Amino acid sequence: MSALVGVIMGSKSDWPTMKNAVDILKELDVPHEVKVVSAHRTPDLMFEYASSALERGLKVIIAGAGGAAHLPGMVAAKTIVPVLGVPVQSHALSGQDSLLSIAQMPGGIPVGTLAIGEAGAKNAGILAAQIIGNENQTIRDAVAAFRAEQTQDVLDNPNPRD
Repeated sequence: MSALVGVIMGSKSDWPTMKNAVDILKELDVPHEVKVVSAHRTPDLMFEYASSALERGLKVIIAGAGGAAHLPGMVAAKTIVPVLGVPVQSHALSGQDSLLSIAQMPGGIPVGTLAIGEAGAKNAGILAAQIIGNENQTIRDAVAAFRAEQTQDVLDNPNPRD
């Protein structure tokens, strides 16, 4: 099956964060692709990636970026495929700059913005699977099982001292 989710990031240094989205997609058996696409260093590649996403069968794009974090918004401007933005934690401002860059999109060009860092990437993977699960029962069932396992793990381990 061809990729349903595109996971892109502004540079290879974003991989330790974005790997969390990919790990979840793998766990839930969601077909995906992974690529470095820089808004600033490879703008033509970014435009091509975004403008061809729908015809290539992508249902969701997860875009991670740090610093100025233009990648999610610029990709969203070039496609109607939903874009989930993951602010990568930066050294200068601990990811707050990335969060604000992704969240403050002008009206009409939405980007679903997740938490800063690894938790945001993990949640982006889950949210992408939930979106696809609206039309794909197998993926919906995988998400439901994942959520049930999380619940059971908490119930099975109520004592934090163990």
